Amino acid sequence: MRKFEKISFEQFKKDVIDDIDIYNSYKLPIRKTKNSAGYDFLLINDIVLKPNEVLKIPTGLKVIMNEDEMLMIIVRSGVGFKYNVRLTNQVGIIESDYYNNISNEGHMWISVQNHDDKEIKFEKGNSLCQGIFVKFFNR
Repeated sequence: MRKFEKISFEQFKKDVIDDIDIYNSYKLPIRKTKNSAGYDFLLINDIVLKPNEVLKIPTGLKVIMNEDEMLMIIVRSGVGFKYNVRLTNQVGIIESDYYNNISNEGHMWISVQNHDDKEIKFEKGNSLCQGIFVKFFNR
């Protein structure tokens, strides 16, 4: 079984903001077509990336998946090509046991860097990255 969930409102208040309207308004990741490999992660608020700036962005999300799966998080190719934005860790890996962990409920964050010489603005609901489920050998 695999699915995305919102973190609890209590965790959202700790990590993001104490605003129930923002919490209720953001969407779970979606696949744009039936053959899309990745689920687009939609921004929960507007962001501005200055040249060379690194920004840690909350997703408000956690994910449940099978034990022999991981979720790879990568920048959407259009974002990389068009805006020269990259994940600071290049590829994020989320393991199944990260879900509902004690420290943050499994809240997934992304960290991006603007490698361009211009400021870039992304609006709430835009997608910077995508998550792809991958099976792996588990012993």
